[in-house]
Parts: sequence; C-alpha cells; structure tokens
Amino acid sequence: MLLDLSCVLSEQHTDIEKEVELEIREFSTGGRSFPLKGKTPFLVRVTHEKERRLQITGSGRVTFEIPCDRCLEPVEKEIVLDFVKHIDLGVPDGEQADELDETYYIDGYTLDADKLICGEILIGWPTKILCSEDCKGICNVCGQNLNQGTCDCEDTGLDPRMSVIRDVFKNFKEV
Repeated sequence: MLLDLSCVLSEQHTDIEKEVELEIREFSTGGRSFPLKGKTPFLVRVTHEKERRLQITGSGRVTFEIPCDRCLEPVEKEIVLDFVKHIDLGVPDGEQADELDETYYIDGYTLDADKLICGEILIGWPTKILCSEDCKGICNVCGQNLNQGTCDCEDTGLDPRMSVIRDVFKNFKEV
C-alpha cells in the first residue's frame, strides 16, 4: 500500500495515521519462501519532526509457517513488530548510499508500506525455530523423525579410532 506523504511534508505538517493491510501472501528470505498464516492490520503513523525529517512508527503482528530447524516439521511462528524510524529526506542521494540506506521504501512523496513492513519482518526474523525445546531432530542416516519414534540405524558417522571410547559409553549406559 502506498501512503501519500505530501500532507506531512507540506506547510501544515499534518500527521498521517493509517491502518495498513499487508498485501503479501508469503515471505521470501535466504532463497526460501514461507507462507503467511495470519496477520493483523499494521498501524502506521508518519509525523513531521523538523525541516525534511520524518518519524515513522508502526506496529502489528504476522504469523508464518516455518519448518523446525531440527526435525523440519512446520511450526507457526508469530512475529511481533513494533518499530520507530527517523528519516531525513534532506540528505542527498549520494550521502545516503554511503550510510545504511533505509529510505528505499520512500519514493518522492510516497511511502511504500509493504516494503517498509517487509524490511522490518526481515529484521525481526527468528534465527532459530524449534517445534519444542526438547526436539530430537531427524536421524542423519535414514531421515526418521526421532520425535515420532526411534530408528534401527547404527551411527556409522563416528571415527573408527574412537570405537574404544564408544564401547566404554555402551558399558556404562546400563548403569
């Protein structure tokens, strides 16, 4: 959704406060796409600070289906976004490129709310997703989900020189 910033940047400096519906159905990052399962309308507020400086605040929630990092079962993960951005539109384009360019969602007098929110989703994206804290993962030999049952695979990935230590652990396993 595009928001017109002309009333904020005009002489009256009228603030904008609008509920924005996120228009994406999935989020792509790291070469993978994650389906959007739920969302709330985002409340976006744009206020004038001074000269050509704006403050953009926003809040909302999105829920994505993301696979567990250990067992690959789908997990619904809610991401709560609450952000404040200070934008200086008076900085020339050459100087913005030297710093972190955060104004890619502003073009002239329009603010692309979807680009802004997608950037915030990327910042808030979880680094590790688990279906539960005690997730056992999958067998690296046969691919069996170890949360649903055990497999009969022997762990052949161990170094044969360590077989003596493995035998010691097997003997003490029964204790």
